[in-house]
Amino acid sequence: MLLIDPVRMLPNLLLPLVGVLFVGGFSGSSYVWATVTVVGAVVFALIRWVTFTYEIVGDRMEINRSLISRSLRTIPLERVRGVDVSTPPLHRLLGLAVLKIDTGASGGDEEGKLDGVTLEEAERLKAALLRRVAVARARAGTAETAGSGSGSPVTAGPVATGGAAAAHPAPAQGRPVPPERTIISVPRRWLLYGPLSGAYLFTPFALAGGAIGLAFQWGNELGVGRDAAWQAARWLGDRPYLLLVAVLLLVVAMPFVGGVMYAVFNWDFRLEDRDGYLVAERGLINRRSVSLETRRVRGYEIVDGLAERRAGVVRAWAIVTGLGDSSTRGQLLPVVPRKVAVEVTAGAIGPFLADLRPHPPVARRRRLFRAIAPWLAVCLTALAAAVATGLPLWWVLTVLALAPAGLGVPLGLDRYRSLGHGYDGARLSVRSGSLRRSQAVVERRAVVGWRIRQTWFQRRAGVYTLIAGVGAGEGGYHAVDVSAGQAGDFPAEVTPDWLAPFRTEPGAPRSS
Repeated sequence: MLLIDPVRMLPNLLLPLVGVLFVGGFSGSSYVWATVTVVGAVVFALIRWVTFTYEIVGDRMEINRSLISRSLRTIPLERVRGVDVSTPPLHRLLGLAVLKIDTGASGGDEEGKLDGVTLEEAERLKAALLRRVAVARARAGTAETAGSGSGSPVTAGPVATGGAAAAHPAPAQGRPVPPERTIISVPRRWLLYGPLSGAYLFTPFALAGGAIGLAFQWGNELGVGRDAAWQAARWLGDRPYLLLVAVLLLVVAMPFVGGVMYAVFNWDFRLEDRDGYLVAERGLINRRSVSLETRRVRGYEIVDGLAERRAGVVRAWAIVTGLGDSSTRGQLLPVVPRKVAVEVTAGAIGPFLADLRPHPPVARRRRLFRAIAPWLAVCLTALAAAVATGLPLWWVLTVLALAPAGLGVPLGLDRYRSLGHGYDGARLSVRSGSLRRSQAVVERRAVVGWRIRQTWFQRRAGVYTLIAGVGAGEGGYHAVDVSAGQAGDFPAEVTPDWLAPFRTEPGAPRSS
């Protein structure tokens, strides 16, 4: 850790070091101050290492920090939602790992983080924590059941700590511990689907933009000179064909660089079922293992974009109660064929066995208007500019007519086809979106409430947005532009007891 912490602090120390060395003119005093900065980082790492301890005491874990002020964090084992193990590059070289404990209290690292334990200790702690949590909950359930049945309290014995007893506890209630099962191991050839997701496609432009910004902001400190950066920009401005070539090269590099970045993050992706947890492992440089407690999984979300739909591939996330950072921790599958995603989610969580119901025709008109209006505004702006510059009017009118029809209409129709909602008696599902289409499948027991919303434009069209409140995932899933009948009938179908007091039979008198 005396090596890892200073190296990790280098991005924050880079600018001060550059300023000290370049501004000081590489004199003896500048080297002294640079050395003091590096030594200070090592001393800071030493103090952090000495003043950090952790311990499992009975039914809780204690993490003690006393760098400046003493901080003792206590994590009850029954609050543990999952344990993640990651191995960043420098940690992997030194045989270390980072263990994070998720309690559902927040999405930050301060829930419980052990940075710099050995890989063997991280795996032992992960197995010990997860199995001790299962045993504690099973014993608590047994004690509660026995107490309610006999009328006398039942006290469970203490759970052993450390060693083999912690890593391999006795099976709860005499039941054998289920074996580990690999749900799916994603073949490496499926990594070729990565650029279709679009998440990493703009990496070349981001790198180029970062380099340009660094040259303009810190050109003088880096010895290049800010004036030289401006001169290079003016030189390219005088040669627009070179700028066009550079942009084309970046566009050509998009799928290759995006594919490489996707492969780095999702290399050797495996989804396993271990002792009541869904465990997802992935990563080439930083190998990460994320555990999701199966009993807290309430559904899943299948996402695809335009390019992914053409290729027949999707991505999947789990909808889990009390999960921090669900956008990354909840990932069930990277980009895989749709058939595989449906089979995996159905086997690991449960299938959705009903067809989605279409939304009313007025929803199609709204989708078309919202898709055409932006293109129409762009074309009108181009028309005004063309008239001002003297372009032929027939050419402008042709572009004005074809651009909204060729771009907006297909997008609007696809957005309407994507709308849908349904219920199969056990799970409900809602779907929407086009450029990013998302279908959420949620168990009935996860629904905690309903919200019916109507904007001013929806009131004019007579449609509603129906939101199923769920104590997991995003907190609510939207069925957009449903009819008045669907807005009342769908909640009544899913949760009839909740809405019975507020619904009246046709012809029945209404109370004020």
